[in-house]
Amino acid sequence: MIEFQSVSKQYSADAVALRDVSLNIAKGELAYLAGPSGAGKSTLFKMIAAIERPTSGRVLVNGQDIGKLGNAGVPFLRRKLGLVLQDQRLLTDRTVLANAMLPLLVTGAPRREAEQRARAALEKVGMLDRASAMPLELSGGEQQRVAIARAIVNRPQIILADEPTANLDRASADKVLDALRAFNAVGVTCLISTHDEQVLESAKRVIHIEHGQLVGGAA
Repeated sequence: MIEFQSVSKQYSADAVALRDVSLNIAKGELAYLAGPSGAGKSTLFKMIAAIERPTSGRVLVNGQDIGKLGNAGVPFLRRKLGLVLQDQRLLTDRTVLANAMLPLLVTGAPRREAEQRARAALEKVGMLDRASAMPLELSGGEQQRVAIARAIVNRPQIILADEPTANLDRASADKVLDALRAFNAVGVTCLISTHDEQVLESAKRVIHIEHGQLVGGAA
């Protein structure tokens, strides 16, 4: 489902985010990405979503070459992706339900259908009872669960979650991870970056990255 073939990303002579990265993630797999801050995890996620393009090498998502993807093809790619990225935030002037509906409305779905699917997504992450709340009324863990609902409302083939439990207490972190694992259990491919040692210890597959290079778990 996701393949990196000798991928490097260089922003300047002194800023190399990824160096000769090769990895494969199978359809329906759940994999964790681990490494220190600045290791290249966020850049790797942004490559998969075509937010960044490789300087060299190839990134394939469900067989599609990201480096060759034209601007018109990017929205169609992202409809297959559920993105929970660190620099994405809920819109504070809209309700939880409105935030969850937004990806569907942007792609032209009828409002009634968008509301039904958004409510279903919120129910899956245990947040339907807060549908009318505003984001600033929620805890950090609740906001993350709404972000996941927004990410999966398009019924994606792949979920990318970049540090989804950062700065959350244990109970909130477990609820967020349980929601992601539930989607993986029904066949959604999931790649989750985390510093959480408790999660990594029990993970089936962990991909380690340091200084932009993979140091384990690529195969």
